[in-house]
Amino acid sequence: MSVAFKPLAPGATLGVLGGGQLGRMWVHAAQSMGFQTVVLDPDPQSPAGLVSHQHIQTDYLDPAGLQQMAAACQAATTEFENVPADALAQLAEKIQVAPNAHAVAVAQDRRLEKTHFVKCGVPVAPFAVIASSVELEAVLKQNLGKTNAVSLLPGILKTARMGYDGKGQVRVRNPQELLDAFKQLGGVPCVLEKMLPLKAEYSVIVARGHDGAIVHLPIQHNVHRDGILAMTQVWPGVCDSALEIQAINAAKSIAQELQYIGVLCVEFFVLEDNTLVVNEIAPRPHNSGHYSLDACDVSQFELQLRCMGGLPLTQPRQHSPAVMLNLLGDIWPAIKLGSDPNFSNLPQWGKVLTLPGVHLHLYGKSEARKGRKMGHLTITASTADQARAVAKQAATILGIAAF
Repeated sequence: MSVAFKPLAPGATLGVLGGGQLGRMWVHAAQSMGFQTVVLDPDPQSPAGLVSHQHIQTDYLDPAGLQQMAAACQAATTEFENVPADALAQLAEKIQVAPNAHAVAVAQDRRLEKTHFVKCGVPVAPFAVIASSVELEAVLKQNLGKTNAVSLLPGILKTARMGYDGKGQVRVRNPQELLDAFKQLGGVPCVLEKMLPLKAEYSVIVARGHDGAIVHLPIQHNVHRDGILAMTQVWPGVCDSALEIQAINAAKSIAQELQYIGVLCVEFFVLEDNTLVVNEIAPRPHNSGHYSLDACDVSQFELQLRCMGGLPLTQPRQHSPAVMLNLLGDIWPAIKLGSDPNFSNLPQWGKVLTLPGVHLHLYGKSEARKGRKMGHLTITASTADQARAVAKQAATILGIAAF
């Protein structure tokens, strides 16, 4: 049973489960609004824990740690979707929690997620749930409802739980590859999705308050490489207007049906025939919304805080066209950060910062690894063409592959 909601004002203490870069940016936003902050994360060097007023270094399901957090703050949220939903449920018995455990549980399981999309009437790619090797064999031989596994090939086999940034996914072209992929993924419950001819990828970030009010950030055009977001572009006209309206309405419907409180990101695919299908949801601020820190009058992190505290939600206004580039560990030399006192082998930040409209955000991670998100650049300009031109210059300086 959850505690009754009470509005919170700056000066209150807010908590976050998870200490990554999203938590770090949430902490900075909370502190700028006058809130005290608590981070619960087992890593003593977590980016968010290093900048928070308090860092509880325990596992997410540690009873003592959860008790300590409940005693320290009046409301809590999560900064990544794989925080156990049960931890949120336990906290909700003592303090305000947004989003709630049910919404996070839906986002954590592709089976529940797909069922929710269908319930909302939002178009999805053809799919089948495969929960066991016995079921997989049966699906290969007979219809599963109106869809069988063979008709979904070529497809992508995804673990039902714990997948992100392209992890837990295998592309399969034929029944034998499907069998092999299921074994490769450990025989855990999976969802098989039909591969569709993609034209573009977009995301919409919505924020829903305790009073049911919903606002949204502009639609975001995303480019992925190796399953990891590489670039986000946002400006008026970046997406066909009819598709933009459809995507925003779909995102609002998904949040409303979940009775969601907080910031929710909904990812979409646009197919070659210019139709839209929903891909997945993230129950938190999202990588594709980082540009809002520099290009909007209200960022996604401030929206999350307003939702938590019951503060008014105002419709964000984008004041500058923007390009966001993810900075992965690939562009760092193969050394531990901080081991080069002369900074001679680090990315050329000085050269990048000579470019107009460049905003550098580094996440305070001590070790760069291939594919690890170390920071991001947001480039703002008066026109979309100018933003793209500067972004290309920055990418060249940093050794990011051309786009």
